[in-house]
Amino acid sequence: MNSAAAPASFMAVNSIRMVQVGLGPHGRNWARQVLPHISEIDVVAYVDTDPYALDALRQEAGVPADRCFESLKEAIAATQPEALLNTTALPGHVPVIRAAFDAGLHVLVEKPFAPSLEAAEQLVDGAAVRNLILMVSQNYRFFPAPRAIADLVREEELGKLHQVSIDFRRFSTAGPNGRGRHHLEEQPLLVDMSIHHFDLLRLILDREPDRIFCEAWNPSWTSFTGPSVAVATINFDGVVVSYRASWVSAGPITPWAGEWSMEFEHGEVVWTSAADSDVTQDRVEIRPRNGTPRTVALPPLQRTGTSGTLTEFARAIRTKSEPETSGRDNLGTIALMAAAVESATLREPVTIYPTGKTTGAAAAI
Repeated sequence: MNSAAAPASFMAVNSIRMVQVGLGPHGRNWARQVLPHISEIDVVAYVDTDPYALDALRQEAGVPADRCFESLKEAIAATQPEALLNTTALPGHVPVIRAAFDAGLHVLVEKPFAPSLEAAEQLVDGAAVRNLILMVSQNYRFFPAPRAIADLVREEELGKLHQVSIDFRRFSTAGPNGRGRHHLEEQPLLVDMSIHHFDLLRLILDREPDRIFCEAWNPSWTSFTGPSVAVATINFDGVVVSYRASWVSAGPITPWAGEWSMEFEHGEVVWTSAADSDVTQDRVEIRPRNGTPRTVALPPLQRTGTSGTLTEFARAIRTKSEPETSGRDNLGTIALMAAAVESATLREPVTIYPTGKTTGAAAAI
């Protein structure tokens, strides 16, 4: 993780007073590994309704007891934050965001930021009415490889793009302490994991999907409750995407962003990205038709992953501008996620309408 700090003068004058809500294992990782390195952020309070989670935070991160609260209302009254980081599980996203808006706080929230497109649209409207920033931590965007690929597609160095293939393979099983949270989720792959890849597609292709056909299933021998494997065909206005993902693969594991092959008029591009902490895994190779393959030198990013999303969030607040992964922009990612679940449930193709227009057919996730 790149932990480069901003100038001391920026910290002294402009740091954002933030409260973090949700201190389960993932939230505590934010508290230990990410937040201390972002000088633009000053975490003034930590909130969780579970006192054991707060005890674990104090032990693991050395957080003072007077910064730990079981009540968000009490934390806000005591510390007067400007912003809120929501690292609760998905059921907590909507109520915590609404409470933050009622208190006049800007919000950075983990993905997916709402369980349905309708709920997401309501949150976006709520932020707009109050002139508050709502940003989603789509951290896979903030790595060198996908940024370089987005530029390559836009500049059409190899001509027009027409086909994309993505493979994601991991093996996740119950550990010595039993099944993890994602093993118990209704949609552990399409909602919890594939949403990253869906968001990368929207970034790289710079267009919205219009149709998806998805199959998702769960082999009987896995540790998962919901579908752990999926395949899908997604149409992005003439670019066809073949998507294959598995939490229970016996094949070689891929980096978290998956392995991508992109077919252009005049050649192929293959790439991958760590999408977590090891930026050295980012690789892009251009294979021109009838030409010599070459590896692309990737531009360095000062901060990557979740550090990048926090930096962008602080910048948006201070400049009063819309962040790259705003809630408004992320509606397209939520729409694709919801359509994938709907298609897999109905076992038939689903049309994806422009954001803001819904069929009413998809059930809440």
